[in-house]
Amino acid sequence: MTGKAGFLDRTIAALLRTQWLVRAPIALYRSGWGWIFGRRLVMIEHLGRTSHEPRFVVVEVAERGRNRLVVASGFGTKAQWYRNLQANGVAYLSTGRARRVPAHVRLLDRDESAAGLERYAAEHPAGWKRLKGAMDYAAGGDAYIPLVEFTPGQVSTSSTSKDETTSS
Repeated sequence: MTGKAGFLDRTIAALLRTQWLVRAPIALYRSGWGWIFGRRLVMIEHLGRTSHEPRFVVVEVAERGRNRLVVASGFGTKAQWYRNLQANGVAYLSTGRARRVPAHVRLLDRDESAAGLERYAAEHPAGWKRLKGAMDYAAGGDAYIPLVEFTPGQVSTSSTSKDETTSS
């Protein structure tokens, strides 16, 4: 990112690092009230890399298709939930009225992620500007934002790779 980050970008970055705030929607999802967020958000249940305990994160849906849901890891490959999915590929999704649906995980490569983010930017220009600005500020430069694709399927106990194919 060139130049100084704007006030709004710095504020959004700070809010996204405020743990109680970003974790607040999890309680609503877990108690069956996740539907109030509509189809723009999804709660991902994943397993800790070392603890193997259930962990939860709520993120925005970047792309939705028939039997396909794509989310962005705004904090890149260092995000704990991303690292957990990378390590074990276990995910259950809750979105809308659907709760704890087993999902196949595929970590998209850089080219696929860039193409997906271009589509997101075209569809949500204001949202993209704020997301990208805040993530660039948090990263201290041009942030890499990888995408993760979820499709219906059995939960895997092994890690996934970009070479695996899924039907869309």
